Amino acid sequence: MNLHKLILTNNACYKAGRTITPKGIMVHSTGANNPNLKRYVGPDDGLLGKNQYGNHWNQDKPDGRQVCVHGFIGKLADGSIATYQTLPWNMRGWHCGSGAKGSGNDTHIGFEICEDDLTDVTYFNKVYTEAVELCLYLCKSYGLTEKDIICHSEGAKLGIASNHGDVMHWFPKHGKSMDTFRAEVKVGLAFATTVEPTTSKKYYRVQLGAFSVKANADAMLSKVKAAGFNDAFIKYSE
Repeated sequence: MNLHKLILTNNACYKAGRTITPKGIMVHSTGANNPNLKRYVGPDDGLLGKNQYGNHWNQDKPDGRQVCVHGFIGKLADGSIATYQTLPWNMRGWHCGSGAKGSGNDTHIGFEICEDDLTDVTYFNKVYTEAVELCLYLCKSYGLTEKDIICHSEGAKLGIASNHGDVMHWFPKHGKSMDTFRAEVKVGLAFATTVEPTTSKKYYRVQLGAFSVKANADAMLSKVKAAGFNDAFIKYSE
């Protein structure tokens, strides 16, 4: 999973500041032929590319609507696929409607997969795999299973989401369904201890000593390596 973070702090949903205890995950797709993350996530962080229309969702009410999700999956400026976290995972999103038919907002993490024209099998397979890996990550993080994953259309049938068809207008075009999706998450949960996002990591180095005689430094290095720390090294400075 290629996970990045750009929280939509200007969105009214984020400003509302309400939190939830995640009990499930709801998979959405955008319903528009635009696979580029910059359409929804902004401003440009150097990877997304510039949205020349400025109509991303990092504003109070994007397109005049009260909408916000926890993440998006789609294309970066270089054409590669990535996931962007856009709300804290435990924040109450506005992703499945309002009122009684939007009660899934109180229980589910929701993310959007950016649609293209729905015919590109290569793009579909990449974002589908990315979505499976995101759900693995979230399931591990919040003690969920594949049984806790639904799509928007399934949420509508359960009465916890508005009447949308995603993602079942898209997945079957490429031989997939939410059942196959959950099955792949189940396999991943059985074999993976964790799904690590490929974000950059910070490292902290430990200095074990400072010596004026090189022989003493060499002796310490030998002891450290004998203890199993094979990446230890000597750095000379004046």
